[in-house]
Amino acid sequence: MPDSQPQPQQPRRPPAGEGGVPEAAALVLCGARLADGRTVDVRLSRGRIEAVGTAGSLTSPGARVDLAGYLLLPAPAEPHAHCDTALTADLGGPLSYAPEDIQRRTTEAALLHLGHGSTALRTHVRIGGVHGLRSLEAVLQARRALHGLADLAAVAVPRVLTGTAGADGLAMLRDAVAAGATVIGGCPDLDPDPTGHVEAVLAIAAEHGCAVDLHTDGADPARLARLAAMSGGLRQGVSIGPCGGLARLPHEVAARTADQLAAAGVTVVCLPQGDCGELTEQPPASAQGAPSGPSSQDVPDVPAVPAAPGSQAPHTAYTAPTTAHTAHTARGAHMGSQGQLCAPVRLLRAAGVPVAAGSGALRDTANPVGRGDPLEAAFLLASRGELRPAEAYDAVCGRARAAMGLPEVRVEAGFPAELLAVRGEGIAAVLSLAYSRIVVHQGRVVARTSAVREYCDSAVAVALDLPRQLRSNGGGGRDQGY
Repeated sequence: MPDSQPQPQQPRRPPAGEGGVPEAAALVLCGARLADGRTVDVRLSRGRIEAVGTAGSLTSPGARVDLAGYLLLPAPAEPHAHCDTALTADLGGPLSYAPEDIQRRTTEAALLHLGHGSTALRTHVRIGGVHGLRSLEAVLQARRALHGLADLAAVAVPRVLTGTAGADGLAMLRDAVAAGATVIGGCPDLDPDPTGHVEAVLAIAAEHGCAVDLHTDGADPARLARLAAMSGGLRQGVSIGPCGGLARLPHEVAARTADQLAAAGVTVVCLPQGDCGELTEQPPASAQGAPSGPSSQDVPDVPAVPAAPGSQAPHTAYTAPTTAHTAHTARGAHMGSQGQLCAPVRLLRAAGVPVAAGSGALRDTANPVGRGDPLEAAFLLASRGELRPAEAYDAVCGRARAAMGLPEVRVEAGFPAELLAVRGEGIAAVLSLAYSRIVVHQGRVVARTSAVREYCDSAVAVALDLPRQLRSNGGGGRDQGY
């Protein structure tokens, strides 16, 4: 069956709404199941949810979309993407930094995320070096092209911000904000002076009224404690991730660190599929004049403590990481015993730390696979026992939106019409088998994915009433959407 009724032809283009995007006509989503089990109609108008009523109760002169068999949820958001380098794993030569290539990769990656349900993305973009602001400018051009389909925010990620080489990085970061970057990023683990790096990022963010999103492995609790102490006053918010190193700390140390992050209101963005590769680069050799690793005052006086049940931490005392450890100079080391750990989500949440989940790398040199699918990130959190299915979905939806400074979405009147319909009966089901999806952004359908599964015509298929392939003479059974 078609998922929606045919829409009447429009003789004229709809009037433009805010930002020049055609204003969405009223739209009714019919017969959708909500997470609480109710079956409802939802009417959308002017980019918001206008009404929610029992199935069959709402009317509209506009289009209607049949969502029978679909679960209707607030749309997820992607808090940690790398769109400018996405889809490059199979390149035969060096990565192209031509503006048109960066814009194309960014657009394609953003549309992949959108097709899976993310109507808002935060993409991290390296600035500085020989390429300057070239990547950022191309990403911002892609953002303008995607307006009305998806919201794309750019995080300017500088290299070194301290020592002799830091002056250029600081100037480049200010130029990035002037160019249109809305979030200040950074990689303190790669700077010869990590604390100075964080101080510089926070100062520029406060100066320009920007949020902060830092890449860190989180393996040094003293460094995280100082970051938390410095971050508490930033009104726009501070996020850090992927923080897989926290999972390698003794439970007592990790718990104390989590308490400090919670008190400062710092959000942790974990990457359930694995690290994104931002921490694999060493500082440039020219960045001298600052300590190359943690000093003796960085090493907390922590005795040997046993790991708590279920903890991934070893039964050893904490040892401050070396520069090679924190910078992950070789991808092999990063992918081995040191890498591929997700942040300790249960421990962080128990301490009151807001935890969001993202996708990270998408088929690039850091990860040759990847789907850019928020439901996959939620599935991994649930399948590993870190969170219940509903909590895992909240990590890629409500928590992710909050980390990105976006307004809350509920399937209730008055909230933004940012919605995802997935064929399935409940959250656990759609996390397990979520192929058919309908994505709504600003009150209009912007992406649709449909999947049909059939089985050959056999005695088993007939007995179990399975969807069967159509025979050439027109026989066969029904097909089943997923």
